[in-house]
Amino acid sequence: MDHTPDPTTAAIAIVEAYLERSMVPDPEGARAYVSDDFDITFTGGRKFTAPEETSAFNAKRYAWVKKKFLRTDAAYDPATGDVHVYNTGYLYGEWPDGTTFETNRYMDSFVVRQGQIVSTQIWNDSAEILLHKAGLAEAPL
Repeated sequence: MDHTPDPTTAAIAIVEAYLERSMVPDPEGARAYVSDDFDITFTGGRKFTAPEETSAFNAKRYAWVKKKFLRTDAAYDPATGDVHVYNTGYLYGEWPDGTTFETNRYMDSFVVRQGQIVSTQIWNDSAEILLHKAGLAEAPL
Protein backbone atom coordinates (compact mmCIF):
# COMPACT_ATOMS: atom_id res chain seq x y z
CA MET A 1 0.00 0.00 0.00
CA ASP A 2 1.34 3.45 -0.98
CA HIS A 3 1.51 5.86 1.98
CA THR A 4 2.82 8.78 -0.05
CA PRO A 5 0.74 11.86 0.80
CA ASP A 6 -1.42 13.12 -2.04
CA PRO A 7 0.19 16.39 -3.21
CA THR A 8 -3.17 17.90 -4.18
CA THR A 9 -4.67 17.32 -0.72
CA ALA A 10 -1.61 18.90 0.92
CA ALA A 11 -1.69 21.89 -1.45
CA ILE A 12 -5.40 22.49 -0.80
CA ALA A 13 -4.73 22.51 2.95
CA ILE A 14 -1.87 25.02 2.47
CA VAL A 15 -4.01 27.35 0.33
CA GLU A 16 -7.03 27.21 2.64
CA ALA A 17 -4.83 27.87 5.70
CA TYR A 18 -3.26 30.82 3.89
CA LEU A 19 -6.69 32.21 2.99
CA GLU A 20 -7.97 31.77 6.56
CA ARG A 21 -4.96 33.71 7.92
CA SER A 22 -5.40 36.37 5.23
CA MET A 23 -9.04 36.92 6.25
CA VAL A 24 -8.31 37.56 9.93
CA PRO A 25 -6.33 39.60 8.65
CA ASP A 26 -3.05 38.12 9.87
CA PRO A 27 -0.50 38.86 7.14
CA GLU A 28 2.38 37.53 9.26
CA GLY A 29 0.54 34.25 9.79
CA ALA A 30 -0.26 34.11 6.05
CA ARG A 31 3.42 34.66 5.25
CA ALA A 32 4.21 31.24 6.76
CA TYR A 33 2.55 29.61 3.72
CA VAL A 34 4.34 31.52 0.95
CA SER A 35 7.77 31.34 -0.66
CA ASP A 36 10.39 34.08 -0.40
CA ASP A 37 9.75 35.00 -4.04
CA PHE A 38 5.95 35.03 -3.70
CA ASP A 39 4.17 36.78 -6.58
CA ILE A 40 0.60 38.10 -6.33
CA THR A 41 -1.46 39.49 -9.20
CA PHE A 42 -4.58 41.16 -7.85
CA THR A 43 -7.73 42.17 -9.69
CA GLY A 44 -6.89 44.85 -12.25
CA GLY A 45 -3.36 43.47 -12.73
CA ARG A 46 -1.97 45.00 -9.53
CA LYS A 47 1.28 43.30 -8.51
CA PHE A 48 2.26 42.54 -4.91
CA THR A 49 4.90 40.35 -3.30
CA ALA A 50 3.73 39.92 0.30
CA PRO A 51 0.52 39.21 2.23
CA GLU A 52 0.81 42.51 4.12
CA GLU A 53 0.59 44.40 0.81
CA THR A 54 -2.73 42.79 -0.10
CA SER A 55 -4.04 43.33 3.44
CA ALA A 56 -3.17 47.04 3.14
CA PHE A 57 -4.88 47.22 -0.26
CA ASN A 58 -8.02 45.53 1.08
CA ALA A 59 -8.08 47.90 4.07
CA LYS A 60 -8.47 50.81 1.64
CA ARG A 61 -11.17 49.15 -0.49
CA TYR A 62 -13.31 47.54 2.23
CA ALA A 63 -14.28 48.36 5.81
CA TRP A 64 -13.87 44.60 6.20
CA VAL A 65 -14.02 41.59 3.90
CA LYS A 66 -14.11 37.79 4.25
CA LYS A 67 -14.44 34.84 1.87
CA LYS A 68 -17.10 32.17 1.82
CA PHE A 69 -15.45 29.18 0.16
CA LEU A 70 -17.61 27.27 -2.30
CA ARG A 71 -14.96 25.00 -3.83
CA THR A 72 -11.27 24.33 -3.73
CA ASP A 73 -9.91 22.16 -6.53
CA ALA A 74 -6.36 21.15 -7.36
CA ALA A 75 -4.44 19.63 -10.23
CA TYR A 76 -0.95 18.11 -9.97
CA ASP A 77 1.54 18.81 -12.76
CA PRO A 78 3.84 15.76 -12.88
CA ALA A 79 6.29 17.55 -15.22
CA THR A 80 7.08 20.28 -12.66
CA GLY A 81 5.78 18.89 -9.37
CA ASP A 82 3.66 22.03 -9.00
CA VAL A 83 0.10 21.84 -7.79
CA HIS A 84 -2.36 24.33 -9.27
CA VAL A 85 -5.09 25.16 -6.75
CA TYR A 86 -8.32 27.00 -7.53
CA ASN A 87 -10.51 28.46 -4.79
CA THR A 88 -13.84 30.08 -5.59
CA GLY A 89 -16.76 31.50 -3.68
CA TYR A 90 -18.20 34.80 -2.50
CA LEU A 91 -16.70 37.80 -0.80
CA TYR A 92 -18.85 39.27 1.94
CA GLY A 93 -18.26 42.28 4.11
CA GLU A 94 -18.76 46.01 4.21
CA TRP A 95 -17.77 48.85 1.91
CA PRO A 96 -16.16 51.93 3.50
CA ASP A 97 -19.56 53.72 3.37
CA GLY A 98 -21.08 51.05 5.66
CA THR A 99 -23.05 49.24 2.93
CA THR A 100 -22.85 45.47 3.34
CA PHE A 101 -22.38 42.94 0.55
CA GLU A 102 -22.42 39.15 0.34
CA THR A 103 -22.60 38.00 -3.28
CA ASN A 104 -19.33 39.38 -4.68
CA ARG A 105 -17.95 36.44 -6.68
CA TYR A 106 -14.23 35.64 -6.51
CA MET A 107 -11.82 33.15 -8.05
CA ASP A 108 -8.27 32.69 -6.80
CA SER A 109 -5.64 30.63 -8.59
CA PHE A 110 -2.50 29.43 -6.77
CA VAL A 111 0.69 27.58 -7.63
CA VAL A 112 2.05 25.49 -4.76
CA ARG A 113 5.61 24.22 -5.07
CA GLN A 114 7.45 22.15 -2.47
CA GLY A 115 4.87 22.97 0.20
CA GLN A 116 4.79 26.75 -0.34
CA ILE A 117 2.60 29.08 -2.38
CA VAL A 118 4.79 30.67 -5.06
CA SER A 119 2.13 32.66 -6.88
CA THR A 120 -1.52 33.60 -6.85
CA GLN A 121 -3.88 35.42 -9.17
CA ILE A 122 -7.02 36.98 -7.73
CA TRP A 123 -10.23 37.98 -9.51
CA ASN A 124 -13.52 39.32 -8.08
CA ASP A 125 -16.56 41.42 -8.89
CA SER A 126 -15.62 44.38 -6.67
CA ALA A 127 -14.84 46.76 -9.54
CA GLU A 128 -18.10 45.90 -11.31
CA ILE A 129 -20.08 46.40 -8.11
CA LEU A 130 -18.41 49.77 -7.47
CA LEU A 131 -19.09 50.87 -11.07
CA HIS A 132 -22.75 49.90 -10.61
CA LYS A 133 -22.97 51.85 -7.33
CA ALA A 134 -21.52 54.90 -9.09
CA GLY A 135 -24.01 54.61 -11.98
CA LEU A 136 -21.24 53.78 -14.44
CA ALA A 137 -21.97 50.13 -15.25
CA GLU A 138 -22.55 49.40 -18.94
CA ALA A 139 -25.14 46.73 -18.17
CA PRO A 140 -27.23 45.78 -15.12
CA LEU A 141 -25.71 43.40 -12.60
